[in-house]
Amino acid sequence: MDKLRITGGRPLAGEVRVSGAKNAALPIMAAALLSERPLLLENVPRLMDVRTMGRILALMGVEVGTQTDGHLALHAAQIRDPVAGYELVKTMRASVLVLGPLLARCGRARVSLPGGCGIGARPVDQHVKGLQAMGAAIAIEHGYMDATTRGLKGAHIVMDMVTVTGTENLMLAATLAEGTTVLENAAREPEVVDLAACLSRMGAKIQGAGTGTIRIEGVRALSGATHPVIPDRIETGTYLSAVAAAGGKVRLTGAAPDTLGATLEKLREAGARISVAGATVQIEMAERPRAVSLTTAPYPGLATDMQAQFMAMDCVARGAASITETIFENRFMHALELQRLGADITIRDNTAVVQGVERLQGANVMATDLRASASLVVAGLVAQGETVIDRIYHLDRGYEALEHKLSGIGAKIARVR
Repeated sequence: MDKLRITGGRPLAGEVRVSGAKNAALPIMAAALLSERPLLLENVPRLMDVRTMGRILALMGVEVGTQTDGHLALHAAQIRDPVAGYELVKTMRASVLVLGPLLARCGRARVSLPGGCGIGARPVDQHVKGLQAMGAAIAIEHGYMDATTRGLKGAHIVMDMVTVTGTENLMLAATLAEGTTVLENAAREPEVVDLAACLSRMGAKIQGAGTGTIRIEGVRALSGATHPVIPDRIETGTYLSAVAAAGGKVRLTGAAPDTLGATLEKLREAGARISVAGATVQIEMAERPRAVSLTTAPYPGLATDMQAQFMAMDCVARGAASITETIFENRFMHALELQRLGADITIRDNTAVVQGVERLQGANVMATDLRASASLVVAGLVAQGETVIDRIYHLDRGYEALEHKLSGIGAKIARVR
């Protein structure tokens, strides 16, 4: 099993190009199920989750091209078997995104209940509730969702909680439903907006993406399209937090600064000098960061996917910080591993209190989920001596060529067995 070996204490300097967003690419790949025509995607990151979604679609009969230079072609001329089985779905929660488009296109679907990182329950009840309101019959038995419909109908759906994948699944289904669907309390994330942009290119009629109310007028059929996936705001934030912790000066190109509001605000609060020009974000950190307190929240608040990286930065900051996690109930597992590096962290319910220490010390640690892995990388970059991170297959789910990108800006990091 691969590991990462990091020798810390080196400031970072240079340039990194940001990859396409995993959390945008996956629902857009599922959108290919809605049309008989090809969907051509650009700026698709090379990630384990992208490969997994490709395998799921291929087993249904979708022609999945070879990914080259960020380009990926998907062609669902026929869907032979509208089933997403347990063996693949258990590794990636986003697999549930095939449920809505399969129902809309085929009138039936059999999808395993999803898995993914162990950071919380993340139920699919809002997906089921919304699809039932649109006329689907869904039975959950033996770990599968068996869904059928004689034709989805537009509906007014008020979601009980803000859910990104729930919003996306219902958007996908509603594009081919008869009549108009209104989604209230919808997620506002940039990835939802990007999915709406792709669907619109395919001929869907969608208004309000990026607000709390999304209106979709169903059409009889969707066409093909070419669509560039937006830059990954979480990858961008991860590299920015690494520089804030380790020091240095780095330019991030191919970014989407307009999606980074809360992240940039917290980094500036920590003392980082940040400038933005077009698709480029530059960060300079000349001293030890100041501790920053934060509370995660749905977009445009601070993303839960950035919580672990900020905690790693706070571990070596001046002062104490309070970090409150409001999205997932089990997302402090990285704190125990950071403590192995010498971090001073106390957890009370859904809040972690971090007292910054002058330096961390390298040790063997273990990744527990995707963003926890990233936090251990950030901590390893500033720790004295050598840090070895085990179970980095989590990292490969969401970060393209992370060790190569970090090596390119001065980090001493290598993948080892």
